[in-house]
Amino acid sequence: MKIYVDADACPVKDIVIKESSKLDLPVVLVQSFSHFTNEEPAPGVETIYVDAGADAADYRIMKLAQKGDLIITQDYGLASLGLSKGCTVLHHKGFVYTQENIDLLLETRYASAMARRSGKRTKGPKPFTAEDKMKFRELFRKTIEGV
Repeated sequence: MKIYVDADACPVKDIVIKESSKLDLPVVLVQSFSHFTNEEPAPGVETIYVDAGADAADYRIMKLAQKGDLIITQDYGLASLGLSKGCTVLHHKGFVYTQENIDLLLETRYASAMARRSGKRTKGPKPFTAEDKMKFRELFRKTIEGV
């Protein structure tokens, strides 16, 4: 199993890297060139840079991911594609995307986009909290340990 992280705005990269290293699982961070760094990646971590265009990281992840891999993303579209490819997909707020919840998430996203286009204001995502981080860590550990 490889772990792919939609890394541009991912607040749990540190958790993914730390926990994955304990089990020697390879991690691939996919992010735009606008987040380029000269820092040497941790052992077992590969960073792939893509153009800053919309969905460039998503397309690269889908090109690389195989059935049984793990994807970390907050993007519902990428999550849907990952599920259809047989990947396990986690959100950084600590929930698993499933065939049962992805349609509702996509419908909600679409409805919000349509409301914004018509001039209505919609709420953005709630702030990422310490509780979210703890919830993600627990879910991630269970997922990679196969519990």
